[in-house]
Amino acid sequence: MLARPEEAVAFLARDPAGAAIGFAEARLRRDPVNGCATSPVAFLEGILVLPGWRRRGLARALSGAVEAWALSLGCAELASDALLDNAASHRMHRALRFEETERVVFYRKALAPRPG
Repeated sequence: MLARPEEAVAFLARDPAGAAIGFAEARLRRDPVNGCATSPVAFLEGILVLPGWRRRGLARALSGAVEAWALSLGCAELASDALLDNAASHRMHRALRFEETERVVFYRKALAPRPG
């Protein structure tokens, strides 16, 4: 995000005393994004509202700020992801009108250098 600040954005929600209570960050992705048909795609990299401030519309406001940013750059799609077992994130995404496009399990294999 620091290497290309014109392609990234972060929004911060504060309480009346000025303390941070939530954030959203996004960036433009030009690589293929699962479930999307256009490029570039605005990708919601992270969104969080502290538990005591949830269910007050802050995630909706933060997502709306990201959407406005994406539209200002000509994006036609906003994408995001969540871990398979993060049911709270799934509920939030549905509440924000995201549609699930697919489920993926990633695999990894550590490679040891070959002798000789």
